[in-house]
Amino acid sequence: MTNSETKATLSFSDGSPSLEMPIYKGSIGPDVIDIRKLYGATGMFTYDPGFMSTAACNSSITYIDGDKGELLYRGYPIEQLAVNGGDFLETCYLLLNGELPNATEKADFVATVTKHTMVHEQMQFFFRGFRRDAHPMSVLVGTVGALSSFYHDSLDINDPHHREVSAIRLIAKMPTLVAMAYKYSIGQPFVYPRNDLSYSANFMHMMFSTPCEEYKVNEVLVRALDRILILHADHEQNASTSTVRLAGSSGANPFACIAAGIACLWGPAHGGANEAALSMLEEIGSVDNIPEFIAQVKDKNSGVKLMGFGHRVYKNYDPRAKLMRETCYEVLQELGLQDDPLFKLAMALEKIALEDEYFVSRKLYPNVDFYSGIVQRALGIPTSLFTGIFALARTVGWIAQWKEMISDPEQKIGRPRQLFVGAAKRDVVAIDKR
Repeated sequence: MTNSETKATLSFSDGSPSLEMPIYKGSIGPDVIDIRKLYGATGMFTYDPGFMSTAACNSSITYIDGDKGELLYRGYPIEQLAVNGGDFLETCYLLLNGELPNATEKADFVATVTKHTMVHEQMQFFFRGFRRDAHPMSVLVGTVGALSSFYHDSLDINDPHHREVSAIRLIAKMPTLVAMAYKYSIGQPFVYPRNDLSYSANFMHMMFSTPCEEYKVNEVLVRALDRILILHADHEQNASTSTVRLAGSSGANPFACIAAGIACLWGPAHGGANEAALSMLEEIGSVDNIPEFIAQVKDKNSGVKLMGFGHRVYKNYDPRAKLMRETCYEVLQELGLQDDPLFKLAMALEKIALEDEYFVSRKLYPNVDFYSGIVQRALGIPTSLFTGIFALARTVGWIAQWKEMISDPEQKIGRPRQLFVGAAKRDVVAIDKR
């Protein structure tokens, strides 16, 4: 970070000396005030629950403008990447390397990822230690963390080659582990990856093939999954990405850091939002019940929430939602599910939310979670696995952010501070005198 000639001055009403702090400008987005010397100079911390106004790092990977409804991966609008940017592995290459690949770079990258899709045969014994009804996210937290037990040759985080190998392994093996978690939950045998299929087609093959029937690749459905993965690949400094960075700041190995990110993503306010949106639709049950449901949502005392609408960052339409909406309709058309009761319910609710003044005035537009849940349901993916698909997509973003953090010379171990409101210092009294 270069020196800044622009300063912010912090003054105190009690007459204490004022403090000048540098202001830094990014390439786009808000400027930041460097408060690193605040505590040393004043003995005070800033107070920012949820880090709503705090930039915790430098990053050149992903940019969000919530007011404009804009999402950029390495400067490229998500709309262009999803439509014109090739498949998911091209997006992976972009996030990891900063530029889109040419034909030769793409072929080499795909070949490298494909060679690493297998997991060690002993991994199947880890799965046997879980109950069959274990949530797939708990299985993924355990098995992804366990990868560090098998790949000692890529755990030196200070070695650029080790970091690269770990990145490829995680991107390549996540589809295999997610598919294994699904197969284990339904009592079917694991399906090995196939090197002749694309990344997304191979995942669907591992999910839906059985010894009795080979999965027939449907390009419309594969393209839909590819779009889901591209739209969820990274999203700036969200909760799970910040968790990965915080874990990585301690020097933890990359497999442990990604496992930490998966654990954070599991939360219903984060990666579990599309699962919650579909559960909401199932609870509504019928188009006839929508008016009553909408009335409950508008009643502040009812406790009923409209899931899959609105976003913490986007104050305009989520740019990913428009793309996912198009994919949603393509998939329903391809599978002939337009008249399925659940999907008809979803489309009716969407129409009301886009037209009702209550939701429009509050900018509660359908977000990407609303549509992605419907698409995954149509693809045959069970609701319990939705967040696992999210983790599969986000792994490349986590890895890119982790690699960037490790390479940052200004990076220190994460150590948030607090406003302490507990008991002041006091003495312990013997138990017979309490």
